[in-house]
Amino acid sequence: MIVATIDGQQVDRAGVQAWENHRAMVVMRKLHLPDAGLTLPERRAALLAHKLAMGHAAIRRHLRFDLFASHLIAVLLALLSGARRKVSVCELAVSSGSAAHFQLWFAARVPRDDQAGMLAGCPDHYIIDTNAAGHQVVVETVGGAPFTSEIIITYGDDSGIVTPPDPSYPLQIVGVARLASGRAVGGVRHQFRQEGEGFRALITAEFPAATPGYMIAQHRWHLATEFSNWIEVAGAQSAAVAAGA
Repeated sequence: MIVATIDGQQVDRAGVQAWENHRAMVVMRKLHLPDAGLTLPERRAALLAHKLAMGHAAIRRHLRFDLFASHLIAVLLALLSGARRKVSVCELAVSSGSAAHFQLWFAARVPRDDQAGMLAGCPDHYIIDTNAAGHQVVVETVGGAPFTSEIIITYGDDSGIVTPPDPSYPLQIVGVARLASGRAVGGVRHQFRQEGEGFRALITAEFPAATPGYMIAQHRWHLATEFSNWIEVAGAQSAAVAAGA
């Protein structure tokens, strides 16, 4: 069981999945996919298969206006904000599993270039790729943004990150988000700790301070969605390995 805390309110798994289902329907329309009467698992499967079949070049062509507009907006927001940031945070309480295992599972996605696994986290993911430099290329719709954007995340780099590490969370994943030009536009600091048979995750994404508040608020749901899905997948994979041992 996973319970999210979003803007101070506890949200059960069904509540997070309701947000995911709404976003899945939005993305189905954006990609011109038929959506009559599908369940959330069916929408997940259809979106993942379609994105993988399209490939990166076709996805970029389909989103070319979004990517152009969002790049201009990101540069403007970064110029207006300087080093100041807004922070989007959600907290996840996971009833069973290992914080250390999940941290290692997530960290391994980049060197393994696990595109399918990363795309499946949220309907708003279009491309999650590992480039030649070993950094993560992410094309996604951030929270309530009007356009899909592209960033490059350098994990292990905390330069400019304003969120301090919480000493009560001994495990973390940190990275700086940049545009293709190299301009820093945010970053992440995801922190984890074991709690009995389960663990707690403090998931944090940073944006330029001029980013509209509604985008920050909506991105909390995006974070809750993707990390809840990834935690469930990592847990299922771990259980399968244990069963086969």
